[in-house]
Amino acid sequence: MLTKESVLTYRVPYADTDQAAVVYYGNYLAYFERGRSSVLRDMGYPYSNFEKLGYRLPVIEAHVDYKSFACYEDELDLHGYFEVTDKLRLKAHHEIRRGDTLIASGYTIHLCFSIERQKPARFPDAFYTKLEDYCNA
Repeated sequence: MLTKESVLTYRVPYADTDQAAVVYYGNYLAYFERGRSSVLRDMGYPYSNFEKLGYRLPVIEAHVDYKSFACYEDELDLHGYFEVTDKLRLKAHHEIRRGDTLIASGYTIHLCFSIERQKPARFPDAFYTKLEDYCNA
């Protein structure tokens, strides 16, 4: 199941850049996280809901394709959507754009993990309900 795309605008602060005022490559994964959080909020199911129910969504795989670069003060659009691959995993697709320019794209794969049992678990039913509502809205 695929969700609708969510877009979050983010202005690059100086702290995200290297000595050349270019975004440090590792920060793109942090931008992916901001985009994921935006999708969850737009769904009406923020990440804190998982934690309240005793779950976490650790990243078990990450991939970034760097297409261009971003600089200090650039306004970036962080595009994201989810693909539920099975009852335990979620694939988050990401694109970072500056206007029409694709800066980076990629994905992260997350495992639903029970904090109490310390092992993988099925996504909570409430998550599936919000996911279906969001996809069908």
